[in-house]
Amino acid sequence: MTSDGSAYSRFRRALETGNIHLVVTAALELPYISLPDALRIVLVYRDGDPGRYERAAVRWLGRFCLEAKGLKIEDVQAAADALHVLPEHPAQGMEALQEICVARGIR
Repeated sequence: MTSDGSAYSRFRRALETGNIHLVVTAALELPYISLPDALRIVLVYRDGDPGRYERAAVRWLGRFCLEAKGLKIEDVQAAADALHVLPEHPAQGMEALQEICVARGIR
């Protein structure tokens, strides 16, 4: 561990800045990125690079499909819909994502 703290601490600090370059650099140091942390990265793309947001959101949705417990098709649709509205209606999208993640054991 460096004087900057653990890799995860640096990652969390990078997320707080919202700087895509810092977030990606810090994420590359991690051996694993949890699904909730991956969603946080998606949110950074939404705010800082809308062109890359779509790709990041689709990748997150794929991981959600693989990792969520007891997933149903309507859950996948709800998550996709939430990611779709997130750029234009952040509060609505985040509320829907939070609800579906909690319901499926993603915290």
